[in-house]
Amino acid sequence: MIKRFISLEWKGFTRSASFKMNMALKILMLIGAFFMLLYALGLGVGAYYIIEELVDPDPFKIINKFLIFYFIGDLVFRYFLQKMPIVNIKPLLYLPLKKDQVVRFGINKTMVSFFNIWHAFFFIPFSIVLLVEGHDFINVLGWHLAMLALVYCNNFINIFINNKDFAFYAVLGGIVALMALMYYEVFDITQYTAPVFSAFYKYPYLAIIPLVLAVVLYKMAFSYFRKNFYLDAGLAKKIDVAETDNMTWLDRFGSVATFLKNDIKLIKRNKRSKMTVFMSFVFLFYGLLFFTGAIETYEGPFWRVFAGIFVSGGFLFSFGQFVPSWDSAYYPLLMSQNIRYKEYLESKWYLMVIATIFSTILASFYLFFGWQAYAAIVVGAIYNIGVNSHIVLWGGAYIKTPIDLTSGKKAFGDKKAFNVKTLLLTIPKLLLPMVIYAVGHFLQGEILGFALVAIFGLAGLLFKNKVFSIIEKIYKVEKYKTLVAYKQTN
Repeated sequence: MIKRFISLEWKGFTRSASFKMNMALKILMLIGAFFMLLYALGLGVGAYYIIEELVDPDPFKIINKFLIFYFIGDLVFRYFLQKMPIVNIKPLLYLPLKKDQVVRFGINKTMVSFFNIWHAFFFIPFSIVLLVEGHDFINVLGWHLAMLALVYCNNFINIFINNKDFAFYAVLGGIVALMALMYYEVFDITQYTAPVFSAFYKYPYLAIIPLVLAVVLYKMAFSYFRKNFYLDAGLAKKIDVAETDNMTWLDRFGSVATFLKNDIKLIKRNKRSKMTVFMSFVFLFYGLLFFTGAIETYEGPFWRVFAGIFVSGGFLFSFGQFVPSWDSAYYPLLMSQNIRYKEYLESKWYLMVIATIFSTILASFYLFFGWQAYAAIVVGAIYNIGVNSHIVLWGGAYIKTPIDLTSGKKAFGDKKAFNVKTLLLTIPKLLLPMVIYAVGHFLQGEILGFALVAIFGLAGLLFKNKVFSIIEKIYKVEKYKTLVAYKQTN
């Protein structure tokens, strides 16, 4: 049975619409994974001696002190990159397979993923170094087993975060509150967690606690998926009562108004789009890292423009990069209608422009940090409207990942939404405005730098129609590939 599941997984992987298109990216990801394993291995071997020489003569104490941040970082890393849900369940429901086998295979598949294996490349060599340095074998073994058990606890916690909204908000709220308390020196969690991690070494039998916890979380994950393993239960789409809202005030946009109304209704009625709007609001405060001097590295003048791009363009990046994936549920129907691609794209563009202007107005509180801070946001907004709005629409033509509107997870995006072309398009979105500003800054000063960024944005607006014609042709070329991709669930 396991051999059959593996065969289905391999066929789904090789037959997916993005397999050939993203082959170059997959190769780069494999190379990146290889170097991550080498880095983890090198850190596992050298961390003890580096800390001993540069920080503290008792490296093991320092490691135990900061392990809490290691596991928090691992959980965040998993959320953004680890693939969930674990199996393509719906097609299997029609086959004569035992539900327990399918669910168990799906959960076990996450246990042998790269996100668990790479931790072994750190903890195994580090544990060997502890033995070489004279630490007791039984004590090191107890500590080592506890660490690996906690890694798998993170694995199962990530399953719940990805599938249950309350778990996501609980973990996110806890991490944000913890970071805030530590930043303002109200509460130092390491004073309480360091003794716990040290106890796994001093009393190796305590390793049974995280081991039992990992087993309990496994059972909970199994029970959750087994309980919802029905088409008419957890896998069914929720249907809400429709509300009437004509939004006649949008009729001033002409033929584009119909699409604008649909987009606004989509944002109001679905979890994923609501979460995107919320994260766009959070981006307003991203500039505090740059304009308050909280991080010394970000105090340079070039980082102001970088911050301005993000503060004013939170919605543009989070919403715009997934055009047309927002409409993936009914994209085939949409493409069968007598509509012009240009009108469809313009509606998305107007929505991003309105959101960018609104964000820029809300960000006016940055004037408190000086006119340069708010000037960076204003010119960033102009560049976003004139240049980046076109680039995100262009990049959207190559993103063929359907979106589950009923789920609020992955508000920051999905790793499947990136390929070589979309990665290359990030250069003019983020790096080009910094280069443009640098030219003006070194020639004359910050005023010329801001002016050049704004001029490029205005030039983009001036050639809007020409650019839209090019983007429209790209969407037409990619149309049928997109339709095929949206029909796939793997």
